[in-house]
Amino acid sequence: MKLHRVPARTGLLWVRLGLRTFARQPLAMGGLFFLFILGVSALAMVPVLGAPVALSLVPAATLGLMAATKEADRGRFPMPTVLATAFRAGRERVHAMLLLGGLYALGAIVVMALSALLAGDVPKLPADGTEGAEAVLDNPALLRHLAWQAVLYIPLGLLFWHAPALVHWHGVHPIKSLFFSLVACWANMGALLVFMLGWAGVFFAVSLVLVLLSSLLGGAGTLQVLLFPVASLLSAAFFTSLYFTFRDSFLTDEGTPPA
Repeated sequence: MKLHRVPARTGLLWVRLGLRTFARQPLAMGGLFFLFILGVSALAMVPVLGAPVALSLVPAATLGLMAATKEADRGRFPMPTVLATAFRAGRERVHAMLLLGGLYALGAIVVMALSALLAGDVPKLPADGTEGAEAVLDNPALLRHLAWQAVLYIPLGLLFWHAPALVHWHGVHPIKSLFFSLVACWANMGALLVFMLGWAGVFFAVSLVLVLLSSLLGGAGTLQVLLFPVASLLSAAFFTSLYFTFRDSFLTDEGTPPA
């Protein structure tokens, strides 16, 4: 594997490829993303060990969505079993992916702990989710906590951006995959920045359309009904585009993008 530097404008190409591939298989890609979120959320509700286990499965689930994109890009219908791709590649690769997942869980827990420490005391939502909820959501400490979380997650995200694909498809050791992922992201920072700005523009444009549509059809109630499914579909399309950022950031020894 060799690092491949791409121009900044490639970021917009990745956005277009993600949207186009999602449009080819919207039910499959949307359904797989929903299964991913549902599985992680269900695990996270298990007391004590649920949240760490759920976090440790994120790299494998992300790899599953990338494998689904690969199938869809080739004109095939990705089946639900594709989400388990990381666990069907032999014992050595499975162990490597589990190690990568453990490292991700540890990193995510450190990020959450540091953000809570830097933000100060963060009030909790009431158990019934009603009285006092608005005051909690308006509390500056909560906003500081979320802001710190976003900032601290950036280096973690760069470390793991390409790591699952490198471990699974190219047998790179988990520790080395983190290093190669960070180097590739740094080398193609311009394209990744354009990629993120492009997706921000897509989300903003769709949000604006939803607001205009809700004002025409009946106000805030319509917006609340449409917001969750549309946001979920856009998130699924975003995850669909991740495969292309990996494919174009590395070359095989023959000088071609990885299959």
